[in-house]
Amino acid sequence: MLMISRADFADPQLRVFLEAHLADLEPTAPPESQHALDFEALQRPGVRLWVAADDGVIVGTAALSVLDDHHDELKSMRTEPACRGTGIASQLLEHATGDARSRNVARVSLETGSDGFFAPARRFYARHGFSECAPFGAYRPDPNSVFMTRVLA
Repeated sequence: MLMISRADFADPQLRVFLEAHLADLEPTAPPESQHALDFEALQRPGVRLWVAADDGVIVGTAALSVLDDHHDELKSMRTEPACRGTGIASQLLEHATGDARSRNVARVSLETGSDGFFAPARRFYARHGFSECAPFGAYRPDPNSVFMTRVLA
């Protein structure tokens, strides 16, 4: 049974999972176009990280980073490759957006890659109500990035 909970940064399994995420992203764009948060950055104030675990094994992560009182950024969405297509990402996204709504956040935005590697992610986000938008927060236009946003109802 899938359990979603706040991340335990003392769990060594979490560091391994997040490092695999960064390793997956490394060949997709030059360093200046890679915006994933590392293990330490995910522990900063204003960042909430959740893990999805199946039988105690981490199979997914999702984080929200506060941009302002009414706007959060979705970060660190990853599903274990062997588990993709099983609904884990949808459950994590619903959990994260539910958290945002509970804090009166009006909008959740994200940055993802423009490379073909990210095409499934872009389709996933579009299916869940995200649409392309201009760069937000501290982002600037980048041919390696696609920016998306969703207004929370």
